[in-house]
Amino acid sequence: MSVGFVMLCHTALGRAAQVARYWAEHGCPVVIHVDKRVSKSALRRMTRDLEGVADVRFSQRHACEWGSWGLVAATQAAATLMLREFPGVRHVYLASGSCLPLRPVEELVAYLDGRPKTDFIESVTTEDVGWTIGGLNIERFTLRFPFSWRKQRRLFDGYVRLQRRVGYRRRIPPALVPHLGSQWWCLTRQTLSAILEDPERPAYDRYFRKVWIPDESYFQTLVRQVSANVESRSLTLSKFDFQGKPHIFYDDHLQLLRRSDCFVARKIWPHADKLYRIFLSDDLARQPAAEPNPGKIDRLFAKAVERRTKGRAGLYMQSRFPNLHWENGMTAAPYSVFEGFSDLFENFDIWLGKVTGSRVHGHLFAPDRVEFAGGETVYNGALSDSADLRDYNLRGFMGNLMWNTRGERQCFQFGPRDNQKIGPFLGRDPNAQVSVISGAWAVPLFHSNRNFGDIRKEAARLQKIEAEHLAELRSLHVKARVRIWTLAEFIENPMEPLQTIIDEISPRSSRRLTEAPRMSDLTGFGQFLQNLRNQGMQPVLMGDFPAGDDPRPSTTRRGRPYLVK
Repeated sequence: MSVGFVMLCHTALGRAAQVARYWAEHGCPVVIHVDKRVSKSALRRMTRDLEGVADVRFSQRHACEWGSWGLVAATQAAATLMLREFPGVRHVYLASGSCLPLRPVEELVAYLDGRPKTDFIESVTTEDVGWTIGGLNIERFTLRFPFSWRKQRRLFDGYVRLQRRVGYRRRIPPALVPHLGSQWWCLTRQTLSAILEDPERPAYDRYFRKVWIPDESYFQTLVRQVSANVESRSLTLSKFDFQGKPHIFYDDHLQLLRRSDCFVARKIWPHADKLYRIFLSDDLARQPAAEPNPGKIDRLFAKAVERRTKGRAGLYMQSRFPNLHWENGMTAAPYSVFEGFSDLFENFDIWLGKVTGSRVHGHLFAPDRVEFAGGETVYNGALSDSADLRDYNLRGFMGNLMWNTRGERQCFQFGPRDNQKIGPFLGRDPNAQVSVISGAWAVPLFHSNRNFGDIRKEAARLQKIEAEHLAELRSLHVKARVRIWTLAEFIENPMEPLQTIIDEISPRSSRRLTEAPRMSDLTGFGQFLQNLRNQGMQPVLMGDFPAGDDPRPSTTRRGRPYLVK
C-alpha cells in the first residue's frame, strides 16, 4: 500500500461508507472521522455498513463547526491514527464524506509512486490569494475570532470592528509565514509526521485555535516549514462559486467530471445514483495517463458563474430582482421613444410602422390605459393594458415588454400627459433611443375647443412637467441616445431629423424618405402662443415663433424627373 485516505464525514454517511468500502477493498486503508454532532444511531448504521471491511478505522470524534478549530483537530486525530495503524502508507489523502473517486485507485497509486517525495497542497501567501472573503486576508492571522461567523454574525462583525478601532494585533509566531489554500491535500508520511510530531506543535496549535477558518491555513502554513518539495495544487476537483460556496455535482455532470482528469471530486450530491454507480464500478474504463487538470473545465464554470451573477441582458431573475444595479442591462433590446411626434403629425404611428416595419404603440404610459399597437388589450407575455397593473411596477412592465418582444423593434409615444415616473428609467437605459419635439404638446391645446383660461392653466402644467423631464434627459447620468428639437426648429425642416431617426431604427435600409407624415395645421399657432404670453404664461419650450407669421415647413421633395428625347 502507498496511499491511505482520511475522510471527514458529517452527513450522508451511507454514501461515505460506500466510498470508504471502495477504497479499502482496493488496497487503500481508510480512517474515518465522524462529526461529534452526528447522532449515535447514524454512526452505528455506518459502522454496520462497514463491518467485515479490513483496513477501516474510526478516529476520536470532534465537533466540526465551519470555520472552527474542530476541523483541524479532527484531521490531526485521524492522520495520527493513520500513521500509527498503517506503517506502509507513504501518502495520506485528505477527503470529505462527499468526495467521489473519478479514476481507478490503481492510477492514483501509480501517480503517487512516481512522486514519492512530493506534497500536493494548495499553499499561497495572503498577498497572492484571490478567493478570501469578508476582507480578511492577513487579519485572519492577527485578530481574535471568539464568535461564530455563521451563528453569531453580528457579534463577529462587531468584534472585528472593535479590534480594528483599538488597533489590536496578535503576534504571529516568528518562524511562520502565513499561507492559505484548499483544505483537501495529499501529504507524504514524512511531511505529515513532521507536522504532527513537531516540538513546537503545542504553541502552533494554541495560535491557530484563534485563527479564522484554520483548516484553510494550518497545514498550508506548516507544510512550508518541513517540506522541500511542495506542489501548490490539490488533486481533488473542488469548485466554488462567487459567494465562496462549493459547487455541487449532479448526474448530468458526468462528462464534465471525466474531462477534468482529476482523481477525486467534491462535492457530490448524495442522490446522484448514476455518478456513484459508474465511478465506483470495478469495470470503470481506464483513461489515458494524464495530469489532473481542473483548469480544463474552468471555462464552463466561469460561464456558469457569469450566467448566475449577470444573467441574460434584460432578464430580471428572482435572485437579483430586488437589488438595484444587479441587472445585466435594463432591457433586452433596443427601442425608440417618440415625444411630441403624435401631437405634431396626424396618424404618425401608422406612417412610422409602414416606413420602418417595426411595432409602433401609442402612449404606453397614458393615465387611463396602456395603448398597445392595434388597440390590443393583452400583449405578448400576457401583458395587460390595465394602467393599475402597469403602474404597480413600471420598471418591470418595461422589462417584460422588451423581453417578450425580442427580435422586433418596439416604438411608442411619450409625453407630459403620461406617467412621468418612468422618465429616469428611459434616460438611464442604453437601449433607449429618445426623440423629443419639445413644446409639441401645445398643438392639441391649440386645436382644442376649450376656454382659454383652462388652456393657459393646462399649458403651464404641461410645460413644467416637460421641463423637468428634459432636465433628466440632459443629465450626466443619461445613457440613452437622446435627440431634442424645439417645435420651431423641427418644422423648419422635418425631413432631415426624420431621416436620421429612421436610419437609426433600420440601419441596414438605405432607402431615402420621399415624404413626411401629414403635419397638423398650424395656421394661427404663433398668435396662439402670443395669447398665452398675454395671459401671463410664458411658453419657452416651443422655440421662436413670430406672432404674425405662420410657420411654413420647408420641403425636400423634388419634382418627378423626366427624360428629354
